[in-house]
Amino acid sequence: MKRALAAVVLLMAVTAARAEVPLTIEGPMEQGALLRGQTLPNAKVVLDGHAVRVAPDGRFIFGFGRDAPNRAVLEVSVGGEALRRDLAVKARQYDIQRINGLPEKQVTPDPDLLERIKRENAIVFKARTADSDLPFFETPLIWPARGPISGVYGSQRILNGEPRAPHYGVDVAAPAGSPVKAALPGTVTLAEPDLYLTGGTVLVDHGYGLSTTYMHMSRLDVKVGQQLAQGDQIGLVGATGRVTGPHLDWRVNWYQVRLDAAVVAGPMPAN
Repeated sequence: MKRALAAVVLLMAVTAARAEVPLTIEGPMEQGALLRGQTLPNAKVVLDGHAVRVAPDGRFIFGFGRDAPNRAVLEVSVGGEALRRDLAVKARQYDIQRINGLPEKQVTPDPDLLERIKRENAIVFKARTADSDLPFFETPLIWPARGPISGVYGSQRILNGEPRAPHYGVDVAAPAGSPVKAALPGTVTLAEPDLYLTGGTVLVDHGYGLSTTYMHMSRLDVKVGQQLAQGDQIGLVGATGRVTGPHLDWRVNWYQVRLDAAVVAGPMPAN
């Protein structure tokens, strides 16, 4: 009898030790969204087979791109215990415009321009590979400028039957010369005054793969390596690069995954 009781107590102790790994996820489970997770500090997190960096306090982030599939698998393991969470990712509808009858030169840049665009895209891509341990990814974002929204995430044009790259930012039609402020604290990893497509462009790393990009500025007030506080001025709204008028094109990335800044930051404040 005593042996049986001891066995039951031992079984209860083992069962208690194998309690489910704690995991909370916050944020909309949809394309373009940034999700914030919390688990144990020493846990390993894997999203669809790819390791996700976990902060010392057990917090982590991950995101879904414009065309993310409707299913994802998040796995968390610690101390020999594991948890698998199947995630249902909501699909979104995007604004698609079809324009036909355009002159070919307006659809396909000449070879020299294409080469320049490729070089500049590689510079931006490299800046977005930053994988620092800055803790600012945990801070809520603020809008870098205020004004009417003139362009939305995910929209796309099909010119003469050829799909163009989707728009991955949110365009804020603030007046030319308006200040552009850092959405989060971080480190400047790119500051280019004259990129062909995006003109005056700044990219800021906030840690754990999260970065923000600010485009078409008429003036840059920061340099690479500079440390920024949230709300510090980065530059001025302009109309540089390939644009039709002054505005700020603001973008948010999780590594190379392009997120919807308007979803990540939430609605623009009225004042």
